[in-house]
Amino acid sequence: MQRILITGGAGFIGSHLAEALVSAGAEVYVIDDLSTGSRANLSALEGHGRFHFTEGNVLDAAALEPLMAKVDFVYHLAAAVGVELVIHRPVYTLKDNVAGTENVLAAAARRGAGVLLASTSEVYGKSERERFSESDDLLIGPPAFSRWGYACSKLLDEFLALAYGREKGLPVFIVRLFNTVGPRQTGRYGMVLPRFAAQALRGEPITIHGDGQQTRCFCDVSDTVRALIGLPRHNEARGKVFNVGSTEEVTIAELARQVNAAAGGRSVLKFVPYETAYAKGFEDMRRRVPDISKIRRLTGWEPTVSLAEIVRRSVVAP
Repeated sequence: MQRILITGGAGFIGSHLAEALVSAGAEVYVIDDLSTGSRANLSALEGHGRFHFTEGNVLDAAALEPLMAKVDFVYHLAAAVGVELVIHRPVYTLKDNVAGTENVLAAAARRGAGVLLASTSEVYGKSERERFSESDDLLIGPPAFSRWGYACSKLLDEFLALAYGREKGLPVFIVRLFNTVGPRQTGRYGMVLPRFAAQALRGEPITIHGDGQQTRCFCDVSDTVRALIGLPRHNEARGKVFNVGSTEEVTIAELARQVNAAAGGRSVLKFVPYETAYAKGFEDMRRRVPDISKIRRLTGWEPTVSLAEIVRRSVVAP
C-alpha cells in the first residue's frame, strides 16, 4: 500500500485520509469531480511531491484507468452523500453509487489492486435491533421513498465488491461508516452536526427534524481514518464487512442542546416535521448504534474522541 488512489478524495473524509497517507509516506492519487467535495479541503497537500490530484468522475473510464495503472490499492469513497441530495437527486444517487463502484472494481481487477469500499450504516434500513451487527438481516423500506434507494445502492455496492472478490480474486474490504464528523464537514447536504453548529454560532434557531428522539452515534474523522488505514493491513479482513463508528449514543434533541450550550446558549430549539424538511412519507431510523466488536477483535481499533470533545470542536468558529 505505497501507491494509493482515493476516489472522492476531495471530500470530507477523503481529504483527511489523503493527509494521513501522505504523512505515512505513501504516494497518493486523488480523483474527485468536486460535485460535493472541494479542492480547498486538500490545500495542505498542494505542491507535495507525493500527492497528485485529478478532477474527474469515476463514471469516466478515460479519467479512471490511467490512475488505476499507477496504484496498488484503492480507497473507494466517491458516492452521493447527504439525505437532502439523496432525496432530491435520486437518479444521480443511484447512477453515481452503483455504476461508479462497478467501474472502480472492474478497473482494479484488471490492475490487481486491492479495494476498500466505504459503505454506510444506511444499509441496515429499518432494523430495530439494539446494536447493528455485520451479520444481521437487513430491512429496507419500500421503493417509493428515495432514502431506501440510496440504502439499496450502497448495499448493491457491497454485493458487487464481494462478487469481485469471489469471482475475480480481487482483494476487497468493506466498511460501514456510522456518522463520521469533524473539520471540513459541511451541513450543505443535511449533515446534522455542522448544521447545528452553524445555526448555534449565528444564534439562529437550531432546526431538529422530527421529534428529536431518534438517536445516533458520532465518530470523529481522525478515528475513522485510523480504521480505514489499519483494516487492510490484516489479511483476515479480506472479503469481509466491518462496522466503523462510535458507540456513544445520543438523541438528536440532546445533541442540539449540547451544541447550543457549547456555542453560548443563544439559540432555541425548533422542531420541524420530516415532511416539511424532506418529503411526505419520509422514514427515519429511530436508533443507529453499531456493534464494533468485529473490528476491535481483529485490529484493536476503537474510537478515542468523546462526544463532548466532538461537540466542543464543532463550535469553534472558522
